[in-house]
Amino acid sequence: MNPVIEKYETLSALTAKMREAAAQGEWDLLSELEEKSAAHVAEMQRLDLAPIDESTRLRKVALIKKILADDAVIRSQTEQWMAQLQRIMSNARSEDKLQKAYSSGGAY
Repeated sequence: MNPVIEKYETLSALTAKMREAAAQGEWDLLSELEEKSAAHVAEMQRLDLAPIDESTRLRKVALIKKILADDAVIRSQTEQWMAQLQRIMSNARSEDKLQKAYSSGGAY
């Protein structure tokens, strides 16, 4: 198999695992896989300069499309999680302000 395609296959498998981790809310695993993915992409950039034949190019395009689709799902999941986290933090700040207001004799 072409070394470039092997790298894209590996990256595709990594992004699939990242998608699963995001869907399950496993943020630590997602972060770990994201680091591996970034390192893998850096390696790929060196190999991805060589000319390739048409069948290899078509396989590469298909893999890139899958990687991008997985990335879109991951982004959606993480954006939802970040929005939820922001709501929780906002509620905690509001509760803290109320607690301080009432514990200081009602002074705002």
